[in-house]
Order: sequence, then C-alpha cells, then structure tokens
Amino acid sequence: MSIKTIAAAALLTFSAIALTASTASAQGWRATHPRRAEVNARLNRQDHRINVERRSGEITAAQAHDLHAEDRGIRAEERFDASNNGGHITRAEDRSLNRQENAVSRQIGR
Repeated sequence: MSIKTIAAAALLTFSAIALTASTASAQGWRATHPRRAEVNARLNRQDHRINVERRSGEITAAQAHDLHAEDRGIRAEERFDASNNGGHITRAEDRSLNRQENAVSRQIGR
C-alpha cells in the first residue's frame, strides 16, 4: 500500500467516526423518551415512599439506605441502557427495569 492509500483510508475512517459521534450527540440523551420518563418517574416516587416510611419509623435507616442503593442501581442500569440505544430504552429493557422496581416496591412498607 502506498502512503496516499493509507492516508486516504485513515481520513475516511476518521470522517466516519466523526459523523457517528456528531449524530449521537445531536440526538442527545432524550431523557424525556416515554419509557425512560416512566422508569424515572417511578424511581422518583419510590424514593419519596422510602423517605416517608423512614420518617414514620416503619423502616430503619439501614433499610432505607439499602433501598436507596437498589434504586440507584436501577437508575444506573437505565442510563447505561439508554446510552447504548441512542437515548432510549427498549421494551425488553423497560420490562426488566420494571421487574426490578417491583421488587424494591414490595420491600417498601412491608
């Protein structure tokens, strides 16, 4: 291969990478995508429920801490999934996140 061919291939590769990056950043995170909004709204409600249960003495501080940690893990998974799917989550990911949220919800206010 000649230097010109290598340089042209490198330029073409760089251009493709730059185009992909600009397209992804133009789409943004789209945090308002309906499935993401549903998951995040539910996480916010559960956070509030945990705080209410803790203040009322129905759960201990350690239990509240553990529940918040589980919710943070779910939120991190939601963000990771969205970052791999152009700012949204798939139906399968939504179902998986909802199952995890259901498990945490059952632990609140037992």
